[in-house]
Amino acid sequence: MPTATSARSARLGLRATPEQEAVLRRAAEAAHKSLTDFILDAACQAAEQTLLDQRLFMVSGSQYQALMDMLDRPESDNPGLADLFSRRPVWAGK
Repeated sequence: MPTATSARSARLGLRATPEQEAVLRRAAEAAHKSLTDFILDAACQAAEQTLLDQRLFMVSGSQYQALMDMLDRPESDNPGLADLFSRRPVWAGK
């Protein structure tokens, strides 16, 4: 997630133990990054992974096959779903 330094306007504050700071500084130096860039890059990677974990589900081969079989079945009437899709969504306004 590239971020131009000049475009940064949000300020984040955090507190760390001296040991945590030392580890972060050493890692930033090893990565040839500023401490800020290192922390932001690592935090954004962790945030993206957390968000992906909310949308990506790992299943076994048999569970995957059961899902594929279910998706391949012919559709059936679903009055509740038909009713839901017939309504105007609340976010569409009036």
